[in-house]
Amino acid sequence: MSNFLRRLPLSRLLLLCATVVAVGIGATALAVALGTGPVPPAKPLAQAVHDALAAPPVEGVSARIQLTDHLLEGANLASQPGGGGEAAASPLLTGASGRLWISSDGRVRLELQAEQGDTQILYDGHTISLYDAATNSLYRYTPPQDSGEGGEDKRASGERQGTEHQIPTVAEIQEAIVHVMRHANLSGATPTDVAGQPAYAVRISPSHNGGLIGGAELAWDADHGVPLRLAVYSTQSSSPVLELSATEVSYGSVPSSVFDFTPPADAKVTEIEPPSAHTHARGGASKQAVVHEQGLAAVQAAVPFTLDVPTTLAGMTRNEVRGAQVNGHAAVLITYGEGLGGIAVIESAAKAGGESAKQPAEAASGFLGELPKVALPGASASELPTPLGTLLSFQRAGVEYVLAGSVTPSTLQEAAKGL
Repeated sequence: MSNFLRRLPLSRLLLLCATVVAVGIGATALAVALGTGPVPPAKPLAQAVHDALAAPPVEGVSARIQLTDHLLEGANLASQPGGGGEAAASPLLTGASGRLWISSDGRVRLELQAEQGDTQILYDGHTISLYDAATNSLYRYTPPQDSGEGGEDKRASGERQGTEHQIPTVAEIQEAIVHVMRHANLSGATPTDVAGQPAYAVRISPSHNGGLIGGAELAWDADHGVPLRLAVYSTQSSSPVLELSATEVSYGSVPSSVFDFTPPADAKVTEIEPPSAHTHARGGASKQAVVHEQGLAAVQAAVPFTLDVPTTLAGMTRNEVRGAQVNGHAAVLITYGEGLGGIAVIESAAKAGGESAKQPAEAASGFLGELPKVALPGASASELPTPLGTLLSFQRAGVEYVLAGSVTPSTLQEAAKGL
């Protein structure tokens, strides 16, 4: 070999050296792309889940993360009047890199970075806060606590105290997996690495009529049991529509000061109120599910408008009719089809004077900019198409219609034309 190299002309020798270097660089890049972190040993899914649950608790988590969000790309908002409004400025809707901290006592802070200003999501154990710097808006939501008469809370607390350290056995986890697989496809625990940590990944997908939902993937740290990646897929693409993944992660105590956040004094504050008990009580029909034809009369009597409930929509058979609530007023929910690929229709009375009640599509329009319009018999509808489903909203003859489903826009438009 040495004699062969000595006999090569200098130009050929340089070419050979360049080729070797290029191949070496390419191999290195490929190895990095495929992931070079440690990979855990293969295990049955039940065993991998059990070991994750039984892992010693960590004192805290600090991570750099990447959020991928292609949910609104199908809406083509940029081409509509208004250009998408604030959507282009929100890292929640466009994706971004950022940081995540979780303390041992359950406090969480997620920071997504953007040129227009960071978005902060915080949880202090009681209240969830979201601050959007692009719009200088703060949203707060405090989930309701189960009060009962005190007894239910105490029982739940006692149960938690008695079982918080009890880990399900491998057999119990396997039994739960078998139950899940009666309704969905579930992969095994795939050994992989995420953010340089040994991890296991599992994928779940609908086994029947999943609509546009292709499935979801979850990966967790094999040693610490901490989730490191979550992704949601559409049937329309092999790339995730939504993905939150750690790119770097470390474990250890997190300073309490990390969770201190004070929004600007002039921030617009919106308190999101959970439904109250008396709100539910006002709509007695909201607890009444009606499946049979003769039950429609009871639901019709509970609302001040004429129901539109055909037996089929877009080739799907009516499944259920039940009372509902829209802005505190009686409404009706009708479902068609089975599984995630079904369609839900909400009908409610329009506001007096012909003004439209602010339905989901119109509410989205106020934030995202002008939504695409589609023509329907006797109405013009606002449409929000996404890779995971479609939302359609319109008003006709004093009734508000909102249709939603994990279906294509053409399927939902066909359903709307059947009303």
